[in-house]
Amino acid sequence: MTIRTMSRSDVPAVAMLEREIYPQPWSARIFFDELAQDGRTYYVVTDDGEILGYGGVMLIEDDAHITTLTVIPGFRRMRLGTRLLLALVERAVENGSRHLTLEVRATNTDAQRLYERFGFAPVGKWKDYYAGEDAIVMWALDVDAEEYGHRLEEIRTELGGEAT
Repeated sequence: MTIRTMSRSDVPAVAMLEREIYPQPWSARIFFDELAQDGRTYYVVTDDGEILGYGGVMLIEDDAHITTLTVIPGFRRMRLGTRLLLALVERAVENGSRHLTLEVRATNTDAQRLYERFGFAPVGKWKDYYAGEDAIVMWALDVDAEEYGHRLEEIRTELGGEAT
């Protein structure tokens, strides 16, 4: 399995996965627009050319926002989400981010546990953020600190030493 930068040619497949997974999917147009923006990075995880997951990060001054992180249902619990999130976090840190944020469905406890491994902590809630479902707002602070670097190194080691 490989993690690589999402290309425009990946968008139709990613948008199709969005429609299959989410009740309010992002359109292909949103992905095309995101790829065209400065400060945005999107990755896909592939196996033999098939897209198994994708994620994005938006860099804004000292902060970075994880915009999306998805692994298709048949490939969950295989650490693909961990690998994607590690790649996104490393991208943010390499570009000078000091803090990370994201929103996650209040019912998605598996994703919340993943984010907690990366130092994210809940700080608030957006009511009805996801079409009738609340979102938990999470932040990871001081990701540019040496201590956070040790956290990433532990995750990298658990994954066999490589993020991609």
